[in-house]
Amino acid sequence: MSMFLDTAKIQVKAGKGGDGMVAFRREKYVPNGGPWGGDGGRGGDVIFVVDEGLRTLMDFRYNRHFKAQSGEKGMTKGMHGRGAEDLIVRVPQGTTVRDAETGKVITDLIEHGQRFIVAHGGRGGRGNIRFATPKNPAPEISENGEPGQERELLLELKVLADVGLVGFPSVGKSTLLSVITSAKPKIGAYHFTTIVPNLGMVRTQSGESFAVADLPGLIEGASQGVGLGTQFLRHIERTRVILHVIDMSASEGRDPYEDYLAINKELESYNLRLMERPQIIVANKMDMPDSAENLKEFKQKLAANYDEFEELPQIFPISSLTKKGLATLLDATAELLDKTPEFLLYEEADMEDEVYYGFDEEAPAFEISRDDDATWVLSGDKLEKLFTMTNFDRDESIMKFSRQLRGMGVDEALRARGAKDGDLVRIGKFEFEFVD
Repeated sequence: MSMFLDTAKIQVKAGKGGDGMVAFRREKYVPNGGPWGGDGGRGGDVIFVVDEGLRTLMDFRYNRHFKAQSGEKGMTKGMHGRGAEDLIVRVPQGTTVRDAETGKVITDLIEHGQRFIVAHGGRGGRGNIRFATPKNPAPEISENGEPGQERELLLELKVLADVGLVGFPSVGKSTLLSVITSAKPKIGAYHFTTIVPNLGMVRTQSGESFAVADLPGLIEGASQGVGLGTQFLRHIERTRVILHVIDMSASEGRDPYEDYLAINKELESYNLRLMERPQIIVANKMDMPDSAENLKEFKQKLAANYDEFEELPQIFPISSLTKKGLATLLDATAELLDKTPEFLLYEEADMEDEVYYGFDEEAPAFEISRDDDATWVLSGDKLEKLFTMTNFDRDESIMKFSRQLRGMGVDEALRARGAKDGDLVRIGKFEFEFVD
């Protein structure tokens, strides 16, 4: 089984805030001491941190649930609970994080040490010391901690490479990578020897360096799932230059020019934007018989499909076996990289508008529906959060919650929908009677 994993779906949950406390001073010689309950501590965030030592998402194959710790409860003497430590989750460079529900890109993590909060911890609930007023100097009110953010995420790894090698299986991509870098990919005389992307660093004779990714071979129909499909083409999306490797000896019995057209068609089918990247055609296996004649025919067919004023792609005849022509190819690649800008991976439509943990001011505070048993059901993020943070062990807290519902217009809305005295109203699993 391959130990390379480039996609994963995980669930993250930030820590809940600590509950506030109801307490009163009970000291000798201090009559009517007043409230003394402290606030709860903040829940821990879930933070992704880029670790350049990681190469795949294998760590997420079996560990798919990440939960930060909750904050401590408030204490007497007005002391706050301790805030929870953040949960640090390490991810490899080149990891794209998407919201599983919307498919929107939350962040793209590409720099070593880069940090991003993917789930925010809840704030601590307030203790009764916070609710003291001249009118109510000894309140028996406290808040529960705010729930932490919970979300399902899709992780997608796209390796950081400047140059991508593409082509049919067995055209010599892995051999080329092995002779121009110190990478040691598996090389064999059969299709799909390469089943995972391989990465290596190239240093040219002039001292310039760049990263090269060798991708598993494409075949005609790959965009429809034939062969290994296009599952690894995501790794070429970060590249700025594509080296299109072609077996010019036609050792597999295929026409080199037809191979060239077929691979470009698969690149276009996967993502039209891949065709924006400049290509260098690498005519490999020039040490084989008939290669020179095939190259001459290839150039003629290529020129016939370009207008007179169109610039033809550069073609470099090489032999990975004898290393002939490699220095010229690498120098040309480095030169093309220098004048090729970064390509924008994601458009604004792909990105979340704003990573915001809170409420949409334009969204309704609550919604009313009717259950099959004729119970009125109240829902909505703002209302449900208010409910969760209410301490129902204290009568004063329940009365405060009732006043808040009335202030939000829940009573009037229920009355307008036809609710009558004694009707059951449900919030989550909690039920109470409507009093008109």
